Amino acid sequence: MEKELVEFLVRSLVDNPDEVSVNMVEGEKSTILELRVASDDVGKVIGKQGRIAKAIRTILSACATKDGKRAVLEILD
Repeated sequence: MEKELVEFLVRSLVDNPDEVSVNMVEGEKSTILELRVASDDVGKVIGKQGRIAKAIRTILSACATKDGKRAVLEILD
């Protein structure tokens, strides 16, 4: 659920939606989502002063908390 949510949000933001990929690493109590986008789109995902990235992480955290888990979003270069 979290993976699809992040993919949808990020694809809506970037110029190259085909280059968006999310890798999910499951742990016992937490899930790590590794986000890769085109190098031109990294700034769009992070936003000014990290506002967009923070908003995506907040939505992701709320979704994961509903399932009793913890989710972390990493934006990779």
